[in-house]
Amino acid sequence: MSATTAPPPGQPAGDPPASLLSGTGTSRTGDRLFAAATRGSSALVVVLVALTGAFLLWKALPALQKDDVNFLTSRVWQPAGEPPRFGIAALLWTTVLSAAFALLLAVPVSVGVALFLTHYAPRRLARPLAYLVDLLAAVPSIIYGLWGAYVLGPVIAGVDSPPRKALETVLGWVPLFEKTGVARGNVFLASVVLAIMILPIITAISREVFEQVPVANIEAALALGATRWETIRVSVLPFGRPGVISASMLGLGRALGETIAVTIILSQPSSLDRFKLSIFYGGETFASKIANNASEFSTPQKTGAYIAAGLVLFLVTFAVNAVARVFITRRGEV
Repeated sequence: MSATTAPPPGQPAGDPPASLLSGTGTSRTGDRLFAAATRGSSALVVVLVALTGAFLLWKALPALQKDDVNFLTSRVWQPAGEPPRFGIAALLWTTVLSAAFALLLAVPVSVGVALFLTHYAPRRLARPLAYLVDLLAAVPSIIYGLWGAYVLGPVIAGVDSPPRKALETVLGWVPLFEKTGVARGNVFLASVVLAIMILPIITAISREVFEQVPVANIEAALALGATRWETIRVSVLPFGRPGVISASMLGLGRALGETIAVTIILSQPSSLDRFKLSIFYGGETFASKIANNASEFSTPQKTGAYIAAGLVLFLVTFAVNAVARVFITRRGEV
């Protein structure tokens, strides 16, 4: 019988030695080269992210120094003026509102689909349905935008559409659901399309998490007389909650940065001369503003204003994904 060596203090018994993971303590050249390559790849990603942020700040700083209004609180956008006057308040509101409402619509549906595929549907049906949901992620953004603007828009977001009339009737007293005359190109329609776009991301991650629930937990709940729903409520959902939250944050990051579909759907005609908090009003997100006005990048001053808006979008998206990473890390420690 061979003797077993106890792991070093602080290292779990089932984990491989740290020297094996780092490539040290081994004479094999391939192991050392592979470990160095993985460390270099990790460092390269960090450097690229840092360089991207530094580049955006470098290009935006001259325009920000000349800005004659508060960049964070102003809704004026006149980067070509002397002095330039531009702020991101309206852009930030439309971006966050559309992405947050999309998340509100997508998460319950995604969790329901993931639970159905993992705990209700028979295996011969669950697998093709899972493939079908995953295929939604392969649809190009421009297809979603055209379909949302010309097919889905009149049905759910038009002035006389039942969903919109119901929300305006019940919650019209809330500024967020204030009645407006914008028939198409409103934030509500953009949010619905974004919800459909992020649904496969949240569903796929949630499905993977729910499939990892220990069988012993499920069998113990059933042995105590719990119904299938009670088993899901006390065993599956608590186990998968961190994974669902991290999936939602990743979906939110995807919605914040969507460009083509939102650019096609949202409108900013001259009739929208005021700013409203309503989700049934038009507007522009950071991404659609930059895409719609790419032809204005003719001077460093105007270009710097749009790059400053892009910098804010970069920071917001980075923060959302960092929060998702924290939840994933905590989930791995459970």
